[in-house]
This record gives sequence, C-alpha cells and structure tokens, in this order.
Amino acid sequence: MLHLRLIVPPARTDEATAVLADAPGVTNIVVLRGAAREPAGDVVLCDAARESANEVLGRLGWLETEGSIAAEQVDLSMSRAAARAIEEAPGEPDDAVIWEELAQKVYADSRITWAYLAFLAIATQLTGIAVLLNSPILIVGAMVLGPEFGAVAAVCFGLLHRRWLLIGTAFRTLLVGFAVAIAITVACAYVSALLGWIGPGNLTTNQEMQFIVKPDRWSFIVALLAGAAGVLSITAGKSSALIGVFISVTTVPAAGYAAVALALGEWREVGLSALQLAVNVLGMVVAGTVTLMVQRRFWPQVGRRSSG
Repeated sequence: MLHLRLIVPPARTDEATAVLADAPGVTNIVVLRGAAREPAGDVVLCDAARESANEVLGRLGWLETEGSIAAEQVDLSMSRAAARAIEEAPGEPDDAVIWEELAQKVYADSRITWAYLAFLAIATQLTGIAVLLNSPILIVGAMVLGPEFGAVAAVCFGLLHRRWLLIGTAFRTLLVGFAVAIAITVACAYVSALLGWIGPGNLTTNQEMQFIVKPDRWSFIVALLAGAAGVLSITAGKSSALIGVFISVTTVPAAGYAAVALALGEWREVGLSALQLAVNVLGMVVAGTVTLMVQRRFWPQVGRRSSG
C-alpha cells in the first residue's frame, strides 16, 4: 500500500475526493478542512494499492501546480478495508510500476554527486587491488559497492519516454564517473609501480577472474539478463535482487582492471577491459529499455472497477 497526502484548494476538494472514491484500491480517505498552511488548503489523506497509483496520480496531476501530492510506502497495514482495497485493484503489487515514482528516482540517479563519485572511485580502486591480489572475493565486494546502475536505468527510462536531456545527463554521469574513478585508480597504481610494489606480472589473472577482462558472447548475454533483472528490481522495489545485479555484471571490475593496465602500460589489456565495460553497459541499456517497454505495454498498470 501507498499512503498519499494531498493538499487541495478548498474549491476543488470535493473533486479530489470523488477521484479517490471512484478509484479501485483506494481506502482510508480522510479530509481535514483548512489544515494546510503552505500551500494553503485542505489536507486529504488516503491509502492506495500500488496497482491503483497511476490512475490516481494521473487524474490528480493538476495538484502538482495547484497544491501538493506526497506518497510514501506503508510497511504495515492492519485493516480489513485496506485488504479489500488491494483485492479490488487488478494485478499484483509487485507488478505495478508507479511511473511518477520511477521518474523521480531515475532523475535523481542521473545526476553527478560527490557520493556517486566517491563510491565509484572506491569500488574501482578495490577492483584494482583485487586484480593485483587475484582475489575474487574482493572483486565481488567492489561490484556490490558500485553505484552505476542508477545512471543506466535513467538511460533506459529516457529511451522509453524519448527524454533526450535525461539520456544525455545519465550518459555524462556514467562517463564522468568512470573517468574520475579510473584516473584516481591509475594514479594510485602508478605510484605503486614507482615504488616497485607492482609490475606487469601482477596482471596475470587466474581462471576464475578471466571473465572481467575477456569479453565474449556470454558477456553480452549476462549483461542482458542483468539489465532486465535490475529494472525489475527497481520497479518492484526489490533491493535484494538489485544486489544480485551488481554482482553479475563486470562494469566496475573492468574499469579497475583497465586502470591498473593503463598505469603499467599494458595497452592490449586496457583495450580488452574497456570493451568489456562497453559491452556490459550496452547490454544493460538494451535489456532495461525492453523490460520497461514490456511493463508499460503488457503489465497491469491502471485499475478499473469491474462491472460485476
């Protein structure tokens, strides 16, 4: 369930409550006359099944300029009325994509922030160390830490809705993020090479780690599956599934390996790992966009009260 808080101009409160009353899956409607101060108006509260959210938000879209709409996830609801509302709404909650919620998330994830740069730089450096130590466990840890999938999802959303500015911003975030992370890792690896701590021999990876530097047909297939799973985990709110996506694709490991190889002047290895990085990003973008298209076209998004 979602808990909605609306601030409505008094002259349109009856119109807003009529929309809520007519929408399947909406219950616990409360009207507080004159309770809002900024912006001024009436406060309307309700709970709505996720499957009904798109219909409600779409019909109340005028509140974005005339009032306010806020929504939050309800973690616990002990109510027969709420249970009936969920049953009234067609489909299953995990299948419902709340497009306004997704839009806000991908726009936020498409921006370059200090936190994004820091996490990506740390993850890339961890990967560089993992390559030098031949440590698959450290590679996995770096994969989980990498924050780049948010920008990939923003590209997918932008392609679906033809929002070219969002696509450009998300690609810039990916490019700048990896450029900064690789530059920092190259600098650290170069200093280590000057100190005699590492050399070209350290790039000899064991068989278990070849997948991060030897792109092949399986690399693209894995990226496709990861992209689809990543978008599903975001739209369904399954954060645990998203961790699996981070572990399955080798974007950050490829960047870390490329950085170490660049510092050591191993240009062939730089090219292979850069290709691996590009293959993974492309595969995730293709699969993520197709997944969003399927969700918008075929999965139940908008509820309608049955005639029976």
